[in-house]
Amino acid sequence: MTRRPVNLSLYLVTDTGLCGPRGVPATVQAAVAGGVTVVQLRDPGATDAHFVALGVAVREVLAGTGVPLIIDDRVHLVQDIGADGVYVGQRDMPPAQARQLLGPDAMVGLSVSTIEQVRTARGLGDGVLDYLGVGPVWPTATKPDHGTPIGPGGVAAVAAASPWPVVAIGGITTKRTGMLRHSGAAGVAVVSTVCAAEEPAVAAASLRAAWDGQP
Repeated sequence: MTRRPVNLSLYLVTDTGLCGPRGVPATVQAAVAGGVTVVQLRDPGATDAHFVALGVAVREVLAGTGVPLIIDDRVHLVQDIGADGVYVGQRDMPPAQARQLLGPDAMVGLSVSTIEQVRTARGLGDGVLDYLGVGPVWPTATKPDHGTPIGPGGVAAVAAASPWPVVAIGGITTKRTGMLRHSGAAGVAVVSTVCAAEEPAVAAASLRAAWDGQP
């Protein structure tokens, strides 16, 4: 587990149900081939034992790619999986505690929706956070209990207030990716656009091209 500069431009959050019979590891492998630069493993319904097994399988798929594996919420499983870090929400373990448990080399990301939450995060001081996830940008069925969508303007406001790079998440499609290129975000996070795609590599490549401004 080594903390290093990370390309956040195309950030995949996995959804085991949407990956279907193909499975999460195969979906991740295809998505990385298509241009995904970070993978966040999320499966809130899984037991810890199943989650660790899934995480190890994904880590093995990512070996040698340079793409980091981030664990959603379950700080206590990061080291068992051999992942590169954790992403926590506003109601999860406090990021300072996650940093203390995981040490200086792990990546720690935090979910925010407002400038006020960014200001609170700034109070944590240096060395705690590496990046922020900001959203939801648009409504999304992936997380039905999400807050009020903030739109591209909200992303821009949070990005301007943040000393850390931000990743936009929530309702991201290939078309909408282009709308966020100049928002100040370091990248976009996607779930269903890749996990539910018939060809995840093709879907990821389309997102990659949209973010890079290619026709």
